[in-house]
Amino acid sequence: MFELLVPAGQKLPAPAHKNDAYEETLYGIEGVLTWTVDGIPIEVGPGQALCIPRGAVHRFDNLGTKDVKQLVVITPAIMGPRYFREAAEVINAASGPPDRAKMMEVLRRHGMTVAAPPPTK
Repeated sequence: MFELLVPAGQKLPAPAHKNDAYEETLYGIEGVLTWTVDGIPIEVGPGQALCIPRGAVHRFDNLGTKDVKQLVVITPAIMGPRYFREAAEVINAASGPPDRAKMMEVLRRHGMTVAAPPPTK
C-alpha cells in the first residue's frame, strides 16, 4: 500500500501497461485523477475507489488544476518501493521522454507488461 501523489497537469511519463500478477485498487483522497482502463477514461476523486484487474491495460493523467493524492493497494504485494526508485532513475536520466527500452525492462522486472500502441487508422 502506498500514496500516489500527482501534481496538477502531470501526465504519466511511463507507457500504458498491464499488471500481470496483481490487482491495483485506488482510493481518491484529494483531487481527481483520470485513469484510462482498457481504453475507458474513469475519473477517481475523493472518496471514490477503482479496482484495476490484472491484465487490464491502464495509465493515468492529472488533467485538473489541483494536485492529486490517492491511496494504492497492490494485491498480492508484488510491486513495491524498488519499482518507483528504478522508474524514477530512468525518467530523471532522460532530457526528454524516458528511454522506452529501459522503462520496459523496469516494468518487466516488477510484474508489468507495456501495452502495445493503439492501431493507427
